[in-house]
Amino acid sequence: MPIPKVELIKEDILSNIQSSEDLVFKEYFTKEKYLEVLYIKTISDEAVLHDNILKPFFEIQGAEEFSAYLQSHPKVSKYETEKKAIDDLLRGVAIIFFQDFVFIFDSKVDRNNQVQDTTVETTIQGPQSGFSESLPTNLGLIRHRYPSATLTVESSNVGLISKTQVMLVYDTKRANKDTLDRIREFLASIDVNMFQSGEQLLDIIKKSYRALFPIMLATERPDRAAINLATGKIILLVHGSPFAIILPTVMKDFMVSMADIYQTYWVGRFLQVIRYIGLLISLITPGLYVAVTSYNPELFRVQLALSIAGSRTAFPYPSFVEVLLMLFMMEMLTEARIRLPKAIGPTATTVGGLILGRRQQKLGWSVIL
Repeated sequence: MPIPKVELIKEDILSNIQSSEDLVFKEYFTKEKYLEVLYIKTISDEAVLHDNILKPFFEIQGAEEFSAYLQSHPKVSKYETEKKAIDDLLRGVAIIFFQDFVFIFDSKVDRNNQVQDTTVETTIQGPQSGFSESLPTNLGLIRHRYPSATLTVESSNVGLISKTQVMLVYDTKRANKDTLDRIREFLASIDVNMFQSGEQLLDIIKKSYRALFPIMLATERPDRAAINLATGKIILLVHGSPFAIILPTVMKDFMVSMADIYQTYWVGRFLQVIRYIGLLISLITPGLYVAVTSYNPELFRVQLALSIAGSRTAFPYPSFVEVLLMLFMMEMLTEARIRLPKAIGPTATTVGGLILGRRQQKLGWSVIL
């Protein structure tokens, strides 16, 4: 007697999944019908499965009526291939074997779907909500702020092992088609085992193109993503990451804050000018200090030149070595602020900043800055 097709499918799926403590396979029977359910309880919502599948199974009498119920349920889809069924199972769905049918029930549990407040791009005025680690929640936040019929969403999986879901969001009327094709090709060409966040995508691009300047921008604000969509930009949403990736970007995008929009005109322009001034100071001041103190001290008045020269007598190295050491120590303090535990991070960096500032004052940096 030939083995039914459903039994073959069930055996193939069970043989390709490693037996585990949280893997659940249950059988349910009534007088008229029987049901088998396979799911992983740690990533599946058992309450949703009970309310939508198991409870109706015992309440609906006939097998044909229950089959019609399953086919009409919005969270139930038909079985396609064994590989896709296993991939879906490992993401939290339940596989239902109902007599001569196989169904896929979306019972994924989303533990990170809470909308969070912004922590990096904070503003005094304007919206305070930021992205979460849930991909559907993030997409809903964007659609809420960009209710356009031309908004398009494409989905793909990245990572040989993780198979992380990545969504490509863009406006078909405004986005450049050539840029879209290049992004699709790049996502298809990513050859990594584990892909977890949008920041990892930035690192992959830097390594692939050896780019000195960033060509993508990470943001945690849905309103910023919506504004960039209106300008023709493309948004990448990565499952499990509370940041959206905006691409392509230009220099101006990195110098703009959402606070500029929610402030008055002149206040916003003043803040932008302050940022550009800060950029110029950070780029020019170290080289200017070396040039003036080592090669052109005559630019200063005599008293100021003698004061700087006297402050550097205790430092046995040239001024460019001094500048490199200072910049290196500042980067180390910044890294320590980020990486150290919260209990000691602020204290360690504050003390380090005081020591470094005192050293700069002795060497004459306070005179220049």
